[in-house]
Amino acid sequence: MSLTSIVSIALGAILIENFIFSQFLGICPFMGVSRKMDTALGMGIAVIFVMSIASMVCWIVNRLLLVPLGLEYMQTVVYILVIAALVQLVEMFLQKAVPSLFKALGIYLPLITTNCAVLGVALLNTQKGYNFIESLVYGITGGIGFLIAIVLFASVRERLELTADYPESFEGFPIALISAGLIALAFMGFSGLKIW
Repeated sequence: MSLTSIVSIALGAILIENFIFSQFLGICPFMGVSRKMDTALGMGIAVIFVMSIASMVCWIVNRLLLVPLGLEYMQTVVYILVIAALVQLVEMFLQKAVPSLFKALGIYLPLITTNCAVLGVALLNTQKGYNFIESLVYGITGGIGFLIAIVLFASVRERLELTADYPESFEGFPIALISAGLIALAFMGFSGLKIW
């Protein structure tokens, strides 16, 4: 494992293979929580935490439990259980420590459990054969990519609500989809990036 591989994993997760704009994973909380910058930021931080911890725990469970027992076919089920437990911990923490953010995130906080980006990072770690450090880096930087995507999108949506003049038929979800598509097109420019 070299610094070059760590940097390539990080840049790949943040820009080239961004879970939202390139792999289209985690779209439900992305569209639902991106109306305001503060809730988008809170959701992004929660996803970073859950992705990084899920990457570590799922790697450990896979290597020390599933592979030795020949239960690799149970990875998806076990990973979902691990992610659900982690989300419950985050939910309890936010409810006690930051009740305003807990209330603002609403139903979308428990939806992190079924956020396919979180499950995707755990499954891709296994599929790509990453070691523990690479899995952790991929989890953290995948979460950072999610945070960047949702904060960019929230800023565009806030700006559209305040100053943009567009046809009334585009109001609400249609303009959000158009905006998300344009940002995704911009992120496609990173797909040609060569990393060492």
